[in-house]
Amino acid sequence: MSRIALTLAAIAMTAGATPALAKGCLKGAAIGGVAGHYVGKGHAVAGAVAGCWYGHHRAAKAAKAQRQQARAHQ
Repeated sequence: MSRIALTLAAIAMTAGATPALAKGCLKGAAIGGVAGHYVGKGHAVAGAVAGCWYGHHRAAKAAKAQRQQARAHQ
C-alpha cells in the first residue's frame, strides 16, 4: 500500500505544478492505482498513469461539451 501512497503523492506534486493540465488526473490516478494494485505486483504505477490519462481525457471532453453548450445558449 505504501507504493500507492508514494505514487499518488508524486502525482499530486506534479499536478500542483500545472493545475490547468491536471483536471481529472488525480481522481483517475487514485482509481487506476488501486485497480492496478489489485491486478498484480508492480501494476499500481501503470494503473495510476493510465488512470491519470483517462481522467484528464474525460475532464477535457466534459469541459469542451460545457463550452459548446454555453455557446448554444447565447
